[in-house]
Amino acid sequence: MSQTPPSVREWFPRYLDRQIVAQAEGLGLADPDGQVVPHETTPLQPIDPQLAWEDALAVVRWIKPSSSKLFSLTITSGSSASWEVPPDWPSFVAVQEPAVALAFCVGNFPQMVRDVQPLLTSCNPQTLRPRAEYGNGTVRPVAVPPALLQWTKTVQGYPQLFVAAGVLRLARRFGEASELLRSHGRTPAAWQALRANEEAALAWHRGDAQQALAQWQTQKPSVPVLFNRGMAALFLGHPNEARTALEQAVAGLPETSAWHHLGRLYLALNNTTE
Repeated sequence: MSQTPPSVREWFPRYLDRQIVAQAEGLGLADPDGQVVPHETTPLQPIDPQLAWEDALAVVRWIKPSSSKLFSLTITSGSSASWEVPPDWPSFVAVQEPAVALAFCVGNFPQMVRDVQPLLTSCNPQTLRPRAEYGNGTVRPVAVPPALLQWTKTVQGYPQLFVAAGVLRLARRFGEASELLRSHGRTPAAWQALRANEEAALAWHRGDAQQALAQWQTQKPSVPVLFNRGMAALFLGHPNEARTALEQAVAGLPETSAWHHLGRLYLALNNTTE
């Protein structure tokens, strides 16, 4: 039997309730301060900071710490609520420029690939990957709200260290992100697999594509690692390797995951280049 879908009158209060809760958790839509409001050349929907936060931590659900007890303390019932939301996260999300070749790691969220025109028009995916000049200052860093930048300097221990490093990587402060990942001595065994993925992702977005792929190839296969192997192979011009890894990653991700749909997008692009 078919059911009548809720009316707009019913949906709107639910939407407002969700926004109120998100605002209380520091995940509401950014409120422009009247000084500078970023605009794109094409109309794009604003990114929901709460969805971005959940997807920014999705990698942890797939590269689980070796201790199931530790994992249950950090991610409760599949929720990201037990991870501290960084200050001014909504504002930081709002200023992110559209991405194309995106690694599956802490801090990244698929909504960053919100302009698919480069993927549809490029005949050569290799021209779309991050380049090494990102690391030598020729590309300006993304503006970071002062409170958020200060927060990255005060974070202590795991797993919040990964979030802070991810924020610095998104801000293109690659040297600071690398230093942060290396500044706390030996990584606890429970977090070593996740750290290895983060270091490879940092290399990728810094423009060291071959190094990043080599690092992912040495890591134990997991959904994020397979996704990243396929993504890197695609944008390095290895379509056969890309298809195999991406198909495995997509098969392991639920259709409710935005990472699943990004993987399918990369597969479609790969099919056009084979």
